Amino acid sequence: MDEYSGRNYEHRKAWVETRIRLVAECFAVEIHAYAIMSNHLHLVLGIDPAAVSGWGDEAVAARWVRLFPPREDSKAAMEHKRMRLLADPLRLDLVRRRLGSLSWFMRCLVEPIARRANREDGCKGRFWEGRFKCQALCDQRSLLAAMAYVDLNPIRAGTADRLDTSTHTSVAERIRTVRVDPESLTRPMRPIAGGLRPGFDLSTADYLQLLDWTGRACVPGKRGRIPEGAPAIVTAIDHDARRWTTRVAAFGGGWARAAGSAQDLFALAERLGQQWLKGIRLAIRLS
Repeated sequence: MDEYSGRNYEHRKAWVETRIRLVAECFAVEIHAYAIMSNHLHLVLGIDPAAVSGWGDEAVAARWVRLFPPREDSKAAMEHKRMRLLADPLRLDLVRRRLGSLSWFMRCLVEPIARRANREDGCKGRFWEGRFKCQALCDQRSLLAAMAYVDLNPIRAGTADRLDTSTHTSVAERIRTVRVDPESLTRPMRPIAGGLRPGFDLSTADYLQLLDWTGRACVPGKRGRIPEGAPAIVTAIDHDARRWTTRVAAFGGGWARAAGSAQDLFALAERLGQQWLKGIRLAIRLS
């Protein structure tokens, strides 16, 4: 409930979830985790700009028309727009490159939400606070830590107290999938949407166990509290439970442009022509 207007905007979170899945199906991306909060959105994704080169013209045109359908909502209008795009090689090449662009992915995700919300409110102007911020995740351990940070966001914020009641998050979606298909619990975990890679090196059961333990370890207001009996998956990923919780918590401010090993961050700094990056000292401490 919005304290100023007295209106409930919870339904807009469902808009964002639906849009995430649609855009992920059209772009060269995979969505690993998301959390839709009352005033911001977290996404963990992978993007492969080179993947679009392997898509046929028909596939590129079909994806683009799904993202930008014609004003007339009919099959004939959709087909006409698709055929016009196929008949314009220069435009098609531009569209292909856009489908491998992170900036265009975010644009196609947030702009329709902003327009829809403004129509509902009967207003114009900026809906989102500003341009998105991003961090490079240099290895699978950093990817899993970012996923844990995002999936635990509602619990950390106090809007949920359990993973299964943490609505509008990727972990809630994973739990719903397990309830429908219990065998998925032991299979290698896959991206929540999109799909450039076959899966992770851990199962959904391992990830849920990792999240459950991490959520109890990173208790707000109890810094440094590490529960006993860390599951094997924690030490398999990071060798030391305290180091893992530090790695996850660092997404709240310890990491900056990238998260990963010290070698990864030094290499990135060199490519950027910088002497140092925020997070290098943290990475050295976690090595």
